[in-house]
Amino acid sequence: MIETFWPRERVARSLTLSTMAFALSSGVFYTVSALYFTRVVGLDPTTVGIGLGVAGGAGVVGAYAAGRLADRVGAHRVQWCATALNGLAMLAYATAHDAVAFVVVACLAVGMRSASGSAKQAMIAHWYVGPDRVAVRARLRVVTNVFIGLGTVAAAAALLVDTAAAYQTAMLAVAGLLLAASLPVARLGGVPGFAVRMRAPRPDDGSRPASGPSPLRDRTYVSSVALNSVVAMHFGLQTVGVPLWIATTDAPTVMVSVLLVLNTVVVALLQVRASRGTDDVRRAGLTVRRASWLLAGACMLYALAGYGDVVVACALLVLAALAHSLGEILGEAGGWGMAFELADPRSAGAYQGLSQTGYAVASMVAPPLVTVTAIEHGTVGWAVLAALFLAAGAGAAALVRHGRPARAGAASAEPASAPAP
Repeated sequence: MIETFWPRERVARSLTLSTMAFALSSGVFYTVSALYFTRVVGLDPTTVGIGLGVAGGAGVVGAYAAGRLADRVGAHRVQWCATALNGLAMLAYATAHDAVAFVVVACLAVGMRSASGSAKQAMIAHWYVGPDRVAVRARLRVVTNVFIGLGTVAAAAALLVDTAAAYQTAMLAVAGLLLAASLPVARLGGVPGFAVRMRAPRPDDGSRPASGPSPLRDRTYVSSVALNSVVAMHFGLQTVGVPLWIATTDAPTVMVSVLLVLNTVVVALLQVRASRGTDDVRRAGLTVRRASWLLAGACMLYALAGYGDVVVACALLVLAALAHSLGEILGEAGGWGMAFELADPRSAGAYQGLSQTGYAVASMVAPPLVTVTAIEHGTVGWAVLAALFLAAGAGAAALVRHGRPARAGAASAEPASAPAP
């Protein structure tokens, strides 16, 4: 835990500090944003929903574009600029009093948030090699979950006060935390060799960046992204589907909070351990398949919770959430391993950008998909979701059954060594 929250190595420590501030801002934003947009800015709920839906498309574009840009100008520059612009967008929400202005600001905010995620992934891919990549990514995932939870708790003060001034203060805090999150990364340019490693490899004469391949032409990688995106829809299942489903059962609505706390604890305790060994791409695929089994089982347990009384429903929901959380940490670990190890290092940023684009698409598709399946059709809908998870997991394992595909020139593009996290 000490190494997770205060790493010895400077790059990992800067990424951790940045992630802490970013995750705190996310926890506050998730808690107060809906009320801020409707009660303070004065938008109707329909406008907010449509605007955020459109902004999701900007997030997809931002995730991919940031990865390609990272190879050209440096992943660290893209990361801190995108994070800072995200903070400025939070301030701009205060002026978005009509639908058009709100959509424009939301597109900037969501697009920069996605760009920041792609750039961070590219930074890890460029600076670390082998198991260090997944280990650092897993630790950052733990930090993210814990600090989102802390941000949610802090934002409860605004909910208790329940005034326009309280919500405005909370949004100012979100903006300030995002601006603060950009600072540790902005200072990394002074680390010896860091700026050079953050761009695509250059020829021996250093004249211009080497021309790396496009991930869109890599059928193996595109397939991996598509399959892992299906598995990643468990996030939408957790944040949208489960709360709506609990409201239809005999379980009390407080179970939503109970299940989220359980998820945070499982991720904090087990994510790093679950990620060990997934730098081997074949093992990563098997890990994704195991995750799909757990997620499918969770879907069926959620469905069964709709048939029991309050005690049975609560017990089944806890079991479902435990399976869901274990599926999440395994799915994330396997997905990271595949995203890193199947990528061509000559275009590490572009490849990681495509990987993060898959997550952005999953976050767009999951809420409506979960609603029209599980929420509208009950057990049959849950079974459909379970089948989707199983199919994606089986596909991921089959895709890498024989290990990492050989690539001409890829080995020479890898750094000879990398700092230990």
